[in-house]
Amino acid sequence: MPDTLPDPDLISALPRLRRYARVLTGDFTRADDLVQDTLARAWEKRRLWKAGSDLRAWLFTIMHNVYVNQRSVRRRESAESSIDADQGPVAGWEIPTRATQSDRIELAEVLAQIARLPGEQREVLLLAAVEELRYEEIARVQGVPIGTVMSRLNRAREKLRHINSEPAAQSFKVVK
Repeated sequence: MPDTLPDPDLISALPRLRRYARVLTGDFTRADDLVQDTLARAWEKRRLWKAGSDLRAWLFTIMHNVYVNQRSVRRRESAESSIDADQGPVAGWEIPTRATQSDRIELAEVLAQIARLPGEQREVLLLAAVEELRYEEIARVQGVPIGTVMSRLNRAREKLRHINSEPAAQSFKVVK
């Protein structure tokens, strides 16, 4: 049983953890807090990590579980807070500053389309397309069967195809 987690692998996982946390929370501050909570939990449970296994997938699993637990606590507390306080799924996403204007517009459109997906489909899409996790790893991270992962990913892709096939007037509200 290791007393420490492998430093280089842990360090290299941080940008991916932050990216996944931003998708889950939709907020930079909450995402950073989630990453910190995930790393604290990973440190507490470091003896459960098996040397030689995929540290990144193990950390994603911890993050997903921490997020689910935090979300259920927030739901219980939501009776006392405003519904308007939630800024939606893409509030924390940032468009790179070095991009050209057309790149920024394309990215904004893609993010807006992804934001229209249900959370569970958005999470699976990110883990598969961006983080390049295998179905088995995504299933472990989310605690669902592989078939559920495949179904969610398929529905996400279909919905994005449908959104992309809509005429611009239907996709975006025209202001006169």
